[in-house]
Amino acid sequence: MAGKNEFYWRRLHSLLGVIPVGLFLVQHLVINHFATQGEEAFNKASGFMGNLPFVIFLEFGVIYIPLLFHAILGIYIAFTANNNPIRLGWFRNWMFTIQRISGIILLAFIAWHVWETRIQKAFFGVEVNFKMMEEILSNPVVLILYIIGILSATFHLSNGLWSFLVRWGITQSPKSQRISSWVMGIVFVVLTIIGVRAALAFVYPDLFVG
Repeated sequence: MAGKNEFYWRRLHSLLGVIPVGLFLVQHLVINHFATQGEEAFNKASGFMGNLPFVIFLEFGVIYIPLLFHAILGIYIAFTANNNPIRLGWFRNWMFTIQRISGIILLAFIAWHVWETRIQKAFFGVEVNFKMMEEILSNPVVLILYIIGILSATFHLSNGLWSFLVRWGITQSPKSQRISSWVMGIVFVVLTIIGVRAALAFVYPDLFVG
């Protein structure tokens, strides 16, 4: 991968990270957050998404294939890209490095999460519902790893959005990039709260449902 081809591949990688993968992550976190309203609310929201027409084609076309491409190219970038302290500066180099680390963690987390949920449903007929998530996260070690996965996902998306805006020429000036950093920091905090609250609701429902 070199020259102009690399430029276009990286742009496609960036685009797929936001649309559709990023949008799916936000939707997934929102659906999971229904767990804070109780078992029935989560099962209803999850069931609606799981019973959409042509759901298997939607999952592969909108989620799995773009995600696989983004992950493969992301691994290539993670192991070949170099930081640029002169052009990016100390803070952005740290964001660059954490972005790559979070991507590797996220890849392992997604593989495990798909195995524990979608694969179990597809091959073993296990229903993806509140009880399933409650059983998975009842192990404290698994719960901690799950929260680490959520943090990796929300950081990777929010920081990836910052890079997306730069790469696509939307934020070019230093001022616009500083503003974008603050906005994406807020996005990270909001999405993390939504994700962590949902995870805790599966294990400690009394904290959220009176």
